[in-house]
Amino acid sequence: MLSLRPAFVLMSLMSITGAAVAASTPAAEVAQWKAEAQRVSILRDQWGIPHVYGKSDADAVFGLMYAQAEDDFKRVELNFINAMGRLAEVEGESELYRDLRMKLFINTAELKRQYAASPAWLKTLMNAWADGLNYYLYTHPQVQPRLLTRFEPWMALSFSEGSIGGDIESVNLANLAKMYGAQTPAPALALADLRDDDPLAEPKGSNGFAIAPQLTRDGHALLMINPHTTFYFRPEVQVHSEEGLNAYGAVTWGQFFVYQGFNDRLGWMHTSGGGNVINEYLETVTEKNGRYFYKYGKELRPLKAVKISLPYKSAGGMASKVVTVYYSHHGPIVRQQDGKWVAVSLMNTPLPALTQSYVRTKARSYAQFYKAMELRANSSNNTVYADVDGNIAYFHGDYIPRRDPRFDWNHPVDGSDPATGLHGLHEVKDIIQVFNPKTGWIQNTNAWPFLVSGAASPKRGDYPDYMWKAPGNPRETHAVRVLENGKDFTLDSMIAAAYDSKLPAFEQMLPKLFADYDALAADDPLKAALAPQIAALRGWDMRFALDSVPTSLAVLWAMSLEKGFVPQTAAKDFEVIEHITSGVTAQERLQALQHVSDRLAADFGSWQTPWGEINRFQRLSGEIDLAYDDSKPSLPVAFTSSRWGSLAAFGLVNESKQEAKTKRIYGERGNSFVAAVEFGPRIKARSILAGGESGDPASPHFSDQAAVYARGEFKEVLFYKEDVEKHLERRYHPGE
Repeated sequence: MLSLRPAFVLMSLMSITGAAVAASTPAAEVAQWKAEAQRVSILRDQWGIPHVYGKSDADAVFGLMYAQAEDDFKRVELNFINAMGRLAEVEGESELYRDLRMKLFINTAELKRQYAASPAWLKTLMNAWADGLNYYLYTHPQVQPRLLTRFEPWMALSFSEGSIGGDIESVNLANLAKMYGAQTPAPALALADLRDDDPLAEPKGSNGFAIAPQLTRDGHALLMINPHTTFYFRPEVQVHSEEGLNAYGAVTWGQFFVYQGFNDRLGWMHTSGGGNVINEYLETVTEKNGRYFYKYGKELRPLKAVKISLPYKSAGGMASKVVTVYYSHHGPIVRQQDGKWVAVSLMNTPLPALTQSYVRTKARSYAQFYKAMELRANSSNNTVYADVDGNIAYFHGDYIPRRDPRFDWNHPVDGSDPATGLHGLHEVKDIIQVFNPKTGWIQNTNAWPFLVSGAASPKRGDYPDYMWKAPGNPRETHAVRVLENGKDFTLDSMIAAAYDSKLPAFEQMLPKLFADYDALAADDPLKAALAPQIAALRGWDMRFALDSVPTSLAVLWAMSLEKGFVPQTAAKDFEVIEHITSGVTAQERLQALQHVSDRLAADFGSWQTPWGEINRFQRLSGEIDLAYDDSKPSLPVAFTSSRWGSLAAFGLVNESKQEAKTKRIYGERGNSFVAAVEFGPRIKARSILAGGESGDPASPHFSDQAAVYARGEFKEVLFYKEDVEKHLERRYHPGE
């Protein structure tokens, strides 16, 4: 359970000015920070990308954290406020259940114990992590933290894996509120407000390609790193030390390891997915004398009751609620179903996770990378890999609990049956993987692993079903097409493949619409009204383009029909497509096209509005919750939602939030940091970042990459120090 200070102490800390915090810092600690800073050089290139050089790994981590805080301290702090279950302390009572969800798993005392038990090298890095952030606050007294006025080394363990949505966030907030909300008056929220995300929002995930030397022009392996995250979720960095660290790529704000990137020998790309690693158990619970027990085999076991304190900001100052939560040996109780309580079992191993996240960045060969994988502490990701020796590889997950395959692990299993227990973890050698496939290519788009390398893919029958969970999707169809017949790939042609403009989902959906139209009676009013639109769509090559009117019609038509589909969880792409082709009537499909035509005419003056007028990139502020304005400058973007098979993704986090306020579509999730890497004797790479490196609107690097990003173009990566020097904007030690 988190160690929480009294509310009046929290209020006092939040009111202390940055100057007062700096003045209260012991002189010896300041001297230590200054000494660390002198061992670090930060070189900012022409795009503001920080290239951090330190004598030791710890020095480099110190500088990396200082540089991140310079670029966007707001996001650094928020990630750790959220990770420690303290969001309600700054946002108010509406975030109580989000905090409760984190505190079901994150325990301050346990994190401190794991920090104390950490190997010396890792403890040194965590110390440097905290020092870099604290030195930033010391040297920037004008910065007002919302809550965290001091970072402690153990805090690094609270956020040890860089996914956009970790396993803990799979616990449904509305169900959690129903489970525990009766203990105290609940916040005045509709349960719908507790959804973590719009289930029909732009799909979370990523694309990864690896291409073997046999298919490349210059005989070097290639890697495409294409995360699909909310924009500004990760900055671009390079971190280098004289102890062998030299990693370039995307780091999740506040973490000290490159999450998706490369060094001078190899590269790694994570795509969300992997095996079914989150297990739910139906517990048969009875109450006796005010205590709760659950059935396990022939015995009744007591549920462990734990009181969790939830401080929150209120109109009258800081307040607090206490909730008693329950645990079976399977894990915390998170909801009820069919009269039973549901416990969840998921990976919660911060120390191995942080260790693996860091050591893979220093791997020098496939064997060393594989050894890092054997820590088995990356639960939510697949990994696409390439290296300078010409190897390409794929791992479908990493942390895979060993279970009885007789049970359906896609649904809660009977917790009273001992046969549903977990039996340790599968060895890495036993999980679904590919190494140097004969086809010479690897792709993953958050889909199943059975088309990952075409004909050389793993066979489904060779593995238990729980080793994979996500089905195929239109991006997978698209990725296979652009890779299976490719040859003589270069960085340019791989990027072109990753931005190929085809939208395969419409190959399934539009023929159904055309058949509906053809079946209309000649005197049906829709026959004449929709004739020009249908003609435009029939003549469309199903490729997005800025000047394409059919792209506008097709995408808005599909989005209109998509709204009628209300899944219980985030919708799978093919589920939405199936809904559009089979879940609505012919009349509804045709009327949706008429509605879209009318809307375009009302909003833009004509249904013949090109896609570039509608689909836009805009960054008006450094706020985390972004707002958009049709009257303010924006840039046209051709690529669209990954739901329709666009490999380059650009979509909404929450369509309903925008629809009432803007006529245009403004992307919030999709291609964010993207990089293409060639592993020759000398690394060649290109990258792009949505908007820019800095979160400060006053910075020249707030939106200096926006126009290039919107055009789907890339900048040269400056991996070698001599190249950074040629394009140097600023060189300094932290604190200068």
